[in-house]
Amino acid sequence: QVQLVESGGGLVQAGGSLRLSCAASGRTFSTYAMGWFRQAPGKDRDFVAAISSGGGRTNYAAAVLGRFTISRDNAKNSMYLQMNILKPEDTAVYYCAAAPGLSGPTVYSVRYDYWGQGTQVTVSS
Repeated sequence: QVQLVESGGGLVQAGGSLRLSCAASGRTFSTYAMGWFRQAPGKDRDFVAAISSGGGRTNYAAAVLGRFTISRDNAKNSMYLQMNILKPEDTAVYYCAAAPGLSGPTVYSVRYDYWGQGTQVTVSS
């Protein structure tokens, strides 16, 4: 079992930055891949970024490439999403997810077994 808790969401103006955190507990954090997804009102949950178990490999959605950076600190059982140059279209609930069966940074939500409760990010124009 893995428990995930996101934090760091909030309201920011377009062009600003936010850093999301995801704290994990339960199974050995350093052995599984992690990801960030987001869901805007009335839309499906979309892939944002993923990171391998060791942190050496990452994957990003085209919409955030170059603006967002995913990272993890296995010593702290934590994952992060640094979001820069935020746009109104980045407004969504952001979820962290864990894939204990995988070590690579998969983009597919069905491969993630555990999810946090989400944190709201609102970008005003």
